[in-house]
Amino acid sequence: MLLAIDVGNSNIVLGVFEGETLIQSWRLQTVRERTSDELGLLVEGLFEHSRIERVQVRGVILGSVVPPLTGTIRQMVQRYFGVTAVVVEPGVNASMPILYENPSEVGADRILNGVAAYEKFGKGLGRPLIVVDFGTATTLDAITAKGEYLGGAICPGVTISADALFQRAARLPRIDVRKPSRVVGRTTVGAMESGLFWGYVGMVEGLVRRMDAELGGNAICVATGGLADVIAPETPLIQHVDPDLTLHGLRIVWERNQ
Repeated sequence: MLLAIDVGNSNIVLGVFEGETLIQSWRLQTVRERTSDELGLLVEGLFEHSRIERVQVRGVILGSVVPPLTGTIRQMVQRYFGVTAVVVEPGVNASMPILYENPSEVGADRILNGVAAYEKFGKGLGRPLIVVDFGTATTLDAITAKGEYLGGAICPGVTISADALFQRAARLPRIDVRKPSRVVGRTTVGAMESGLFWGYVGMVEGLVRRMDAELGGNAICVATGGLADVIAPETPLIQHVDPDLTLHGLRIVWERNQ
């Protein structure tokens, strides 16, 4: 079995693969101060609860956008699994050509999403791809028809924007991000819900259209991340939704590095 670990700014997502099949996944809150032993005990408990034996894990691959935790997780993997984790480094072992001016600036998750999206939805079709990740930040990444990472756009995430409204406007309450019953809100909460939800739908549609035009048209759009299932149904521009896209990217990179 393969253990894939995606370390994001809000969550650490772990997935266990048997071949190409994701048989189990878990989500932990990202806490930078956790030690390798604390993480090890948490992961050990998850494996025991799912009745998966750690000795079945023959390899571990790690993609991280939180540098303080990268070393900590590598130590945890070595101690609790007895293997050395492969750390994804864009421009080095990510198995996708990167056309960014400085490849080391690209977050591993953006490359992993591109690898998986191209392999699952674009390979052999001769069409570019746009990957929208609704995470802590909302990112849109462009993949050429040849499978090269071209670049993209980074926007504040929906939750960040909701928190900013609450923190910076004294009379506005904290709200959850959800689809409102109408666009024209008739209460303060309704107006905020409309602005956040439909504002993000409009932002994503606008960026996808502009990126598609820059890529020559006919791009395939793939969505992932926590709010993908909520926002994707509201726009015809997103053709595919895959909540486990980053984990599959880790698996594919692992296989190509063997």
